[in-house]
Amino acid sequence: MLRWILGGREAQGTVEKSAALFIGEEQPKNCFTEMQVLKGHFDIVRFLVQVDDLRFASAGDDGLVLIWNVETGDSLIELRGHTQQITAMISYTFIRGGNAHTALITASSDRTLSLWDPDSGNRVQNISDLQSPVKCLLVLVRLDVWLSGGNELCVWNRDFELQCKTVHHSDAVIFKLNLSGSDIVVMAMRHLADHQDTIHSLIHINDGLFASGSHIGELIIWDSVDWTIQAYEHILWEEPARDGQSEFKLNHQKQIERSIQHMSSDGEYIVAAVGSGLYVYNVLMKSVVAYRRIAHDSNVLHTVLQQDGRLMSCSEDGSVRMWELQDLPLPAEPASSGFFGMFGTFGRSSKQTGPPAKKIPEVPGLRSLELIGDLIGHSGAVQMFLSFKEKGLVTCSTDHLLIIWKDGEFQSQLRSLAVFQKLEENQEL
Repeated sequence: MLRWILGGREAQGTVEKSAALFIGEEQPKNCFTEMQVLKGHFDIVRFLVQVDDLRFASAGDDGLVLIWNVETGDSLIELRGHTQQITAMISYTFIRGGNAHTALITASSDRTLSLWDPDSGNRVQNISDLQSPVKCLLVLVRLDVWLSGGNELCVWNRDFELQCKTVHHSDAVIFKLNLSGSDIVVMAMRHLADHQDTIHSLIHINDGLFASGSHIGELIIWDSVDWTIQAYEHILWEEPARDGQSEFKLNHQKQIERSIQHMSSDGEYIVAAVGSGLYVYNVLMKSVVAYRRIAHDSNVLHTVLQQDGRLMSCSEDGSVRMWELQDLPLPAEPASSGFFGMFGTFGRSSKQTGPPAKKIPEVPGLRSLELIGDLIGHSGAVQMFLSFKEKGLVTCSTDHLLIIWKDGEFQSQLRSLAVFQKLEENQEL
């Protein structure tokens, strides 16, 4: 049954809930007091992409791509063509006839790539002879090309013509696109071999920096020009071993807890989803800002930084949570030994093999990450969310549903304005 009462959720399964993370029904800093449930998919919804100021697209395991109006919640167009689940989706804006036009590119497990017109619903281009499924998509606006990544990296132009491709690489690699006239050549420049385990997240910070996060909690900030390491953090959520627990099970649990599933950045800060916790890092100061080892009941899947020192996160536990950075003396969550084991190690040129430091150093400027809002509406894991600012927040989930969360006060004002306009039209005011 849909759990829609804000703040009123029971602990799922045998997960032990923390009293510090229960905010209750009174959430004065949470403006999302209204919700609209959208039905249209019949399997897990994994992707949300903004088309324009009013429209967005959703896609997932049913192979469908649906176009919605964020203000009304109406389903506008249904894009059918893929026979298996969608594995990636991105918008592609280009100039046609002097006007900007936005299309959608989708990839599927059926080993096809498709270009869609969200206005007409037509599939404009389709490629069906791929050797393997595409896992990610990236548009390079300045070069007017787009890239597909999977077992190989391919570069395409707007007409879906393959420009070049690379061979398979098992680890993260920095590539360079060389332009010679109308030809494009992709060259592997450097392998990012400084991580000790699989890289799960890779993000752009600004024109000079990017960051990568690994399965064992390594966060590395790289220089975009010479690819040197500018900062290195090893995030450890360690707990004492329980009686009767095997070493294998404990190590496996620790790996899951400290895996960096997702990262986001606003150019100044990075927020990393580490297991079920959140970790905020100041890029400019190269220092920890705040952390919360247990931010959700299950793994955090998606994060975003907002204005005014706020951020949002969603999780496998079915919730979307709003957080605020607050100055101490509000007590920060105690850190375990090894949490800042690699803190302050910058410009590292080789893999760190020594044990983490046991003494926690003084961290100036550490702030408290406080829960200010909890959106409860989905009955399954929330995969991601998409913000339309004052128009609302869209979430998608394994429960096959989408929810548009709206500012109740703002919506009330719009309804009042509509009533007055209607009365004026009928000359009854």
